[in-house]
Amino acid sequence: MKTTIDIPEKELKDAIKFTKAKTKREAVNAALAEFNRRMRVEAVLKHLGTLTSIMSNAEIEAEQMRHQKERPRGSH
Repeated sequence: MKTTIDIPEKELKDAIKFTKAKTKREAVNAALAEFNRRMRVEAVLKHLGTLTSIMSNAEIEAEQMRHQKERPRGSH
């Protein structure tokens, strides 16, 4: 999408330096991509530790044993 925007010169120069971009466009695209990546990571981390329905290894093994006992012999 083509857009005309006014970017503070110092911010743009820093973005070019930090991204090692060859063009202003490349620097802006890299900065936007990094910002979006960080926001996605932050959104995922917000949910860290909130899952309560995860089964423990012992519960999984007990469930597997229960299913094996329920199966008729010779079937998979």
